[in-house]
Amino acid sequence: MWSVLKALPLTLEIWFFGIAFGLLIATGLTWLRASGYKLGEYFTRAYVFIFRGSPLLVQLYLIYFGLSQFDFVRHSPILWPILRDPMYCTIVAMALNTAAYESEIFRGALRAVPVGQIEAAKAFGMSAFTRFRLVTLPIALRLALPAYSTEIILMTKATALASVVTIMEMMGTAQKIQHDTFRPIEVLTCAGVIYLLLNLSIARLFAWVEYRLSPHLRPPPEQSQQIRPVPEVL
Repeated sequence: MWSVLKALPLTLEIWFFGIAFGLLIATGLTWLRASGYKLGEYFTRAYVFIFRGSPLLVQLYLIYFGLSQFDFVRHSPILWPILRDPMYCTIVAMALNTAAYESEIFRGALRAVPVGQIEAAKAFGMSAFTRFRLVTLPIALRLALPAYSTEIILMTKATALASVVTIMEMMGTAQKIQHDTFRPIEVLTCAGVIYLLLNLSIARLFAWVEYRLSPHLRPPPEQSQQIRPVPEVL
């Protein structure tokens, strides 16, 4: 258990940068999809179709093993330092993959914002930017949070794929111990328990954030004391 736990910081590093860069890419894709430009909409549709329709493992293999066969990649002072490192390739593959799912989550959340609230903001004389900042964005974030938390948990489990490109994160460390000891049940159970606790912590964190952002959905507090009728004045 301790040997697998020592690889947890590397797993968290891959997870953090993967979802951080994925969020940036997803924000740009959502803007392109909602901007009304046909070219940007077609590009976003093609991007989502490709990265959501193919396995993450295939994408990781293509980025790590496939792109290095091109001469312009190997001779590029910008691309080659990134694509020759398995750590960077894993982060790039995870970011590109999760951006496709997140852009669809954000697009659906923006479309689910009630039209009546937007019309009310227009009636108050809010500008388009103020309306988006104070009305559309907070509501869309609250609506997207459950699906977004699920995607974050899925990317946590997807960090185990980094072991196939020689990164010794938790799954890679567990596989090495398994090959050395020939005891897969104990080793993989320890790794599974760590992943389970990690995902449970993430789920509880998002549940707390969703609770804080949804005060209007909470049940009203019960009255501590029963209201007594006022006695009649004789």
